[in-house]
Order: sequence, then C-alpha cells, then structure tokens
Amino acid sequence: MSQLVVAPTMTEPLDKINNPFPIALTIAGSDSGGGAGIQADLKTFHQYGVYGTSVVVAVTAQNTLGVTAVHEIPVDIVTSQMAALAEDLLPHATKTGMLASPELVEAVASGIRRLEFSKLVVDPVIVATSGDRLLSEEAERSVVEYLVPLATIVTPNLHEAAALAGQSVSTIDDMESAGRTLLDMGTEAVLVTGGHLERSGEIVDVLITETDTRHFVHPRLESSSTHGTGCTLSAAITAELAHGTRLGTAVEHAIDFVHRAIEQAPPIGRGHGPLNHFVAAHVHAVQDSPHGA
Repeated sequence: MSQLVVAPTMTEPLDKINNPFPIALTIAGSDSGGGAGIQADLKTFHQYGVYGTSVVVAVTAQNTLGVTAVHEIPVDIVTSQMAALAEDLLPHATKTGMLASPELVEAVASGIRRLEFSKLVVDPVIVATSGDRLLSEEAERSVVEYLVPLATIVTPNLHEAAALAGQSVSTIDDMESAGRTLLDMGTEAVLVTGGHLERSGEIVDVLITETDTRHFVHPRLESSSTHGTGCTLSAAITAELAHGTRLGTAVEHAIDFVHRAIEQAPPIGRGHGPLNHFVAAHVHAVQDSPHGA
C-alpha cells in the first residue's frame, strides 16, 4: 500500500523542510551557446553537488564567436521568479551575473534585500570574452550603488574592477587598491582576477577582505577555451558557500576548479570555447574515484 506524502504547507518555515542538497541560485542571463551565464552556472552547481535554481534576467543569442542579440526579461517577470523561489526553494547562497540595465540591477537588488537571500556573490559582468558589452554604463553605477553593498564577495576582472572602482587597474598593487575601494562601498570581500594582467608565465588573483589580502598564483594556460571563466568561477564560489565552506577556502577551491576546467577544455566552437565543466569539483574526488572521474 502506497504511503501518502503530504507536501509542506506554505506557512511551514523553510528551514524545517528536509532538502537533500544545498540550494544555490543564479540570477543572470541565458547563453544560447551554453558556455557562460545561467548554463555555465547550473553546470558548475551540478558538479559541486548543489541543487541549482535560476532567475533569468535576459536571453542572449550567442556562440563562441560573439553575441548577436540581447533580449531583457521584463522586470515584473524577474521579480516574480525571485518570489517563487523564496516561497519554496530558498537558496543557501546566491550569485548574480549579467544584469544588463539599471532597472534590472535595482529590481534584483531590491528583491535580494526584501527576500533575505544571503551569501551573495556578485559577478559584475560588463564585457563578454568576445569583447561584446553586456552592461551599460548606467547599470555599472547601479551595481555600485545597489548591489555591491549587499555582497558577501564581488568577483571582478581587471577591467570590471577599474570600471566599478573608478580607477586604473594594471598592476597587483592596483588590484589591491581597487579591492579596498570596493570594500569601502560595502561588500565583505573582493576577488580581483588577474587573467588580463600583463605578467608572463603566471596569473595572480587577489582576495581582499577587511582583515587580510591573499594572492593566488597559478601558471598561465595558453588556451582559447576561456568563454564563461568569470561565470564559472563565481558559480563555484557560490556552490562552496552553499555547502557552508569558509570564504577563503571557497575562493581557493573555485580558482583551482576553473584552472583545471580550462586546462582540460575540449575544442568546441570556432572562437573562444567553453571550459570543461565535467572536471571534478575537487582534486581529491578524482583521486578517490575508481573511475578517475
């Protein structure tokens, strides 16, 4: 005889509902090519054993060669998506990606504050790997004013750090200075990624908090498979935070994951190809697996 399963009522506290996996939310744009945006985030969440949910704020027409069209989702549909998740699938950690317009930035920030989405990772997507601009200058100012103050960590590359902090960023000292400027804007931590740093043979990513500054150094890989690098990195940090990992360790693990995903990337597409989201989330997972996967 089958057992009747009674769904939890909407008035039951969400922390009383038994979820078998941590939940992570991505609020970003859809990438039809599958290498960045919502698609990259969900693939990354899956690798980390995290149940991924999404709020789509824009639909893009793109592939490894570039972006040919962007359609913004109406603000009321975006806020309805956020409310639906808060009602039933409250995230343990949340990330934002491409938000396109000031109206979307402000609506998302307002929703995050109102719905109390915690552990927020802000990836300030301004320009795609192909060079196509995905965030207007007006929206940049909205990110600084409304979103950065809510963030647990902001993950800009050099160009994004320069735009948000309003200063030139071309050296490691500049990265630290821009990070401290963003701290003053309200975020708890900043990870400035150094992929565009003119430094032969290695890449330096800099994590800045109120109490510490850490440099993560790894060999520079000669690869064109870098589409979605920033999305994947911020998604990996989000997944780690959803699992309850401390921030510094979360950043360290995420950087290692992205490095291996680029190193083992398949030759897909004729432009900037995607990372290999099939690599293990952690190195020990490969070592412990009898199949090496």
